[in-house]
Amino acid sequence: MSISPEFHPMPLDEEARLQALRPYQLLNTMQDETFAELVRLTAKLFHVPICIIALVEEDVVRFGLNHGLPPAMDRVNRWETLCSVALLEEGTTVFKDLHTEPCALINLSLVKHLNLGFYAGHALRTPDGQPIGVLCVIDHQPREFSPRDLALLEPLAGVIMSLLNVRIALTQQPRWNQELWTEIYRRIETSVTRLETLAALANWEEGADNATSQAYQASTYEEMLHVITVLHQQIRAALR
Repeated sequence: MSISPEFHPMPLDEEARLQALRPYQLLNTMQDETFAELVRLTAKLFHVPICIIALVEEDVVRFGLNHGLPPAMDRVNRWETLCSVALLEEGTTVFKDLHTEPCALINLSLVKHLNLGFYAGHALRTPDGQPIGVLCVIDHQPREFSPRDLALLEPLAGVIMSLLNVRIALTQQPRWNQELWTEIYRRIETSVTRLETLAALANWEEGADNATSQAYQASTYEEMLHVITVLHQQIRAALR
């Protein structure tokens, strides 16, 4: 098992965690363009075929908000998924090579069935700190996960959690505020487009190892972090 940073499992108050999860469970059945774009974008940013917003229930993990999974795979047994491990971690859980260093904490049947070689996941936590799910990126091949990658995944998980909270707040209103959600989508659309452009540029320069290319890649990732910060600001501004 290879987990980075060092694995420090957090004790879960499962009853309180499941209570915090209940309002979000409705989102598993919602087809929403905003979340669809964000999971697709996250997969592109990390150059992986699969990205999932996973909600972890008592016995199952629901993958209704995902990019790259078969349509029929919308839920799996909780103890067959690496998300059940990432849920226990305060930081980001990383398995760099599941082929040679599989996780000993879960049933590996699903990992083998999907031929997974790499996993990185960051827990989605409610404002009260309860972990209700995971934002994860997955590849079939083993790969490295750099400090720069770590610095991207955590704030992206924050963006996802902020949007989930906004969506829950709106669904709990007597009348769902479609206009406000449309305004939020309008505000973040430009940022999402900008991130896609940056991801394409970073990918184009990925193989170059000269000093100029490395400096360009570093500045591109710094800009990505800036745009993610702007996304948070846009979400807050839309709710004012």
